[in-house]
Amino acid sequence: MDILGLFLFLYPIIMSLIWMIGGASFYFRHERNTPEYPDLQEFPFITVMVPARNEEECLKETVDAILQSEYPDFEVLLIDDASTDKTSDVINEILAGSEKVRSLLIRKNVGKAAALNYGFLMSKGEIVVTIDADCLIDKRALQWMAWHFVKFPRVGAVTGNPRVRNRTSILAKIQTAEYSSVISLIKRTQRLLGKILTVSGVIAAFRRSALVDVGLWSTDIITDDIDMTWKIEKKKWDVRYETNALGWILVPETLSGLWRQRVRWAQGGMEVLIRHVDILTRWTERRLWPLYFDYVLSVVWSVAFVAAMIFWLLQMLLGYHTDFAAHGNMIPQWNGCIIAFVCLIQFSLSLFLDRKYDSGLLSVYFVVIWYPVLYWVFNALAAIRAIPNALFKKKNGPAVWTSPDRGIKVIQTQEGGK
Repeated sequence: MDILGLFLFLYPIIMSLIWMIGGASFYFRHERNTPEYPDLQEFPFITVMVPARNEEECLKETVDAILQSEYPDFEVLLIDDASTDKTSDVINEILAGSEKVRSLLIRKNVGKAAALNYGFLMSKGEIVVTIDADCLIDKRALQWMAWHFVKFPRVGAVTGNPRVRNRTSILAKIQTAEYSSVISLIKRTQRLLGKILTVSGVIAAFRRSALVDVGLWSTDIITDDIDMTWKIEKKKWDVRYETNALGWILVPETLSGLWRQRVRWAQGGMEVLIRHVDILTRWTERRLWPLYFDYVLSVVWSVAFVAAMIFWLLQMLLGYHTDFAAHGNMIPQWNGCIIAFVCLIQFSLSLFLDRKYDSGLLSVYFVVIWYPVLYWVFNALAAIRAIPNALFKKKNGPAVWTSPDRGIKVIQTQEGGK
């Protein structure tokens, strides 16, 4: 029990230190002196694919942001996956206003991955960019992603830098801090180590030949972005993280919407672990082993964390005593204070690293104390809920999607986003 309790205490601290060291190293190596525009001498044709299902409120704004891109040679392909609202009407209105836009109407809901596969068959670009229907890309995002493909022939995918634009609730502000202090730091660190767990499905670019090499998107995995990343890396393509490829997104602002999102993310990650377990038997895939074991440890930590909370509650309410109960104490003790202190340092570092991308981050700093207190509990419960979904999911069944929670309100952001 003491060893398990030590794991509960040390795992988040050790990983936080690794992320901070990796994030700072990435900044001084790749970000500190980046120019305003990348050095591009050629501009390969890009297809920007936007899959949509019931996105009548967001889609036009998203396409307008794409069309304002400063990249000189691209097309937009809108894919309507059997929407039941007025998305098709919005698409027709967009088509009438720009020759750069084409569309694909799918009459039966086939899921995001299948929709992207169908769209790929219509696409013309040497580089294929996928963007969620709520994502407003920066006018220079396409240039920064294209730079990697032009300069480095082994690059198969580039993940962008999603930033939160709706910050009118505590829940959204916590996620704003999370995208900067957790997701962004992790991707910086993973990029230095040579392998990235997942591209951000909300804004990602792929080399056309790499997509063909891996057989396009898997239609039976609930999170297509994680699976695609692993397929590309197993084929020895390089996957990169570009901090200048900004995409302003909407996040859930209801607990139910956030719950569905986190269960889906956790389930998708576990499905990928199950599908790609074969890497553990291949020495040639050894650089993926740290990612695999880190994700396994995060699931084990979630289970242990929730178990400790349950034993603590049983002790408080029923007097049922176990040595493990002390490790689930929800009243902060000395170890909880240390974790909270490390968390605050991590968020301070992320504010420094991301200040040029999002000047409004300081406004969310004072809500981050709730991240280790409440958010860990929420995410741990979501991970446990996802375990049976991943283990007992019907094999080869299509992973269809539903309309996501796009938040309550949208606010104006700094220059480069809306």
